[in-house]
Amino acid sequence: MAERLGIAGSGAIACGLAATAAQHGDALLWARSERSAERARGAVAKWCSKLSEEPIAERVTIVSDLAGLASATFLVEAVAEEHAVKAEVLRELGRVSADDAVLATTTSSLSVAGLAQETGRPQRFVGLHVFNPVPKMALVELAYAPEATDDVKERARALCAALGKTAVEVPDIAGFVVNRLLFPFLFSAVELLEQTGLEPTAIDECMRLGAGHPMGPLALLDYVGLDVSKAIGEAIGSPIPARVEQLVAAGDLGKKTGRGFHDYS
Repeated sequence: MAERLGIAGSGAIACGLAATAAQHGDALLWARSERSAERARGAVAKWCSKLSEEPIAERVTIVSDLAGLASATFLVEAVAEEHAVKAEVLRELGRVSADDAVLATTTSSLSVAGLAQETGRPQRFVGLHVFNPVPKMALVELAYAPEATDDVKERARALCAALGKTAVEVPDIAGFVVNRLLFPFLFSAVELLEQTGLEPTAIDECMRLGAGHPMGPLALLDYVGLDVSKAIGEAIGSPIPARVEQLVAAGDLGKKTGRGFHDYS
């Protein structure tokens, strides 16, 4: 891998991306706290053990200061899907990174052009939308700020290829392609649940066994996180079903909290 990847974040996307990179070279990962760092070490190690018999988790260095990513040549922000949260991290990455480094965001719904301005270097910025779980999902949606140079675009495509991913260049619109088409469908499953009183398992089984989907729509919403799903729905202008609003208000966000449409306790 020609780039040295630096990842700002310690959640599922960040850890999955770090483990994917570890198959091909060294990577840096920033965690906000020691607790987050410990959780990230475990997540990266778990993925790496599935991906290789070699001790590739050792190739991922976890740092506690964003300045620790300064030596990276390609820096990817992978924090919460909120503009203000991402903007804070991106401003700092713009400050600590080398002048020729590429900066990127994993946003799934926010404006790439708007986030690019936060770095102070929009010409070196790219939207790098990877999918969860990153080691298994082949697609990366690439979206560029208007100012992005040809060199940055070429390096983004080359990084995707080096990671074994298929890059598709998409317009900088809310939800890009996949989420813009996917979430209205997922929310329609919630509306059907509300209208019929069917059990979530019944709807998921129908779509899994009848339509060949690897995961039912309600299980997928739980996997993404209902708070994240709500944010994506708002960004793309898709009405949020009442059941999703209720679950988010109750703190039942899906698999990560142990309960959503399904019970994971």
